[in-house]
Amino acid sequence: MGDEIHDSAYSWLRLLVTLAIATVANVGMWSVVVVMPAIEADFAVGRAEASLPYTLTMIGFALGNLLIGRVVDRFGVTLALNGAAAAIALGFVLTTLAPSILLLSLAQLLVGLGTGVGFGPLIADISHWFLKRRGIAVALVASGNYLSGAIWPTLLAGVLADRGWQAVHLLLALITVLAIVPLSLLLRRKLPEAALGLAQAASDLRAKSAGMSTRSLTWLLGLAGIGCCVAMSMPQVHIVAYCVGLGYGPAVGAEMLSLMLLGGVVSRVVSGLLADRLGGVRTLLIGSLLQCLALFFYLPWDGMAPLYAISLMFGLAQGGIVPSYALVVREYMPAREAGARVGFVLMMTIMGMALGGWMAGWIYEMTGSYRLAFVNGIVWNGLNIAIMVLLLLRSHPRARHIASTKYAGTYR
Repeated sequence: MGDEIHDSAYSWLRLLVTLAIATVANVGMWSVVVVMPAIEADFAVGRAEASLPYTLTMIGFALGNLLIGRVVDRFGVTLALNGAAAAIALGFVLTTLAPSILLLSLAQLLVGLGTGVGFGPLIADISHWFLKRRGIAVALVASGNYLSGAIWPTLLAGVLADRGWQAVHLLLALITVLAIVPLSLLLRRKLPEAALGLAQAASDLRAKSAGMSTRSLTWLLGLAGIGCCVAMSMPQVHIVAYCVGLGYGPAVGAEMLSLMLLGGVVSRVVSGLLADRLGGVRTLLIGSLLQCLALFFYLPWDGMAPLYAISLMFGLAQGGIVPSYALVVREYMPAREAGARVGFVLMMTIMGMALGGWMAGWIYEMTGSYRLAFVNGIVWNGLNIAIMVLLLLRSHPRARHIASTKYAGTYR
């Protein structure tokens, strides 16, 4: 029966295994940042060319969320994880053999593609095993990305200093296979049809209440994802450069970025708990409103102390937004298409980060100030808020109540 599967002891064990896998699988996002200065020196290229491997890693990461999500829907998460681990390991090995920065960047594209399994696809998979506590489960798995960023750069620094970036990548190729493949075997258990049917019934009721086709809702959420992440990228991508321009130096900017990430971890956990009570749409709307408010605070205050406080506030506001998109997808869209739908929407959020980072830099070059870049982020954030309000207003209260009752009745 579905009520014996969802939120069970096995569900929580699966969550712990999934979080461990996510912490390893996401290393490709952070290792490229750690080794960038060494690669710049080895290939005797400028900073822009040295950044190309990171750019292609993120493009691969975005595509991996979509493509691997489809694989999870059709063949299960274990096969997807094994294939992704092989892609990550092969990509790392190929980078050590690359004779040029271009070929190294193409190898990093493969690393990024495999790394995509550590975000959207794992979030989609764990969402099947929870109903009552789905919000916190999704939030914890999404936090694996931040945990990876907190752990790996420190662990890799010593190897990089002693043996070079090639040794770092060969070590990561080995760790990826040895960690992900055995752990993936613990996730071979399939979700029973009865449990899948229960989740499907709940999502069907909510989708009907919204009065939109699945395709329309998917694209609407994708547009909202771009809007929120264009706004999110302004402080995250440019806070160090912003602090340098203000005369505070890169170290201060790096500390503010760390505060954002720390706040983001807290935000994801709190948002997950909140989503279990309010649902994905309301939780996403609250996070978006708070993010917009934090962006407004950057406009009048640029002193060092206020910027520390605002950066922490921004992290506490934004961390739960992206995982909430996965919850909205699971609440309103077919359960059997969770991997593809979650993967698409999260891919759009990543594209929003890439677009927003570029737009903020372009605005700064045109105006000589980040002020209009913050305003630009606020406008895009407003688009995301408008879409969430629209979705909330279109959902009929009676249909939402029936879905919630059916949802909760499983646990009586």
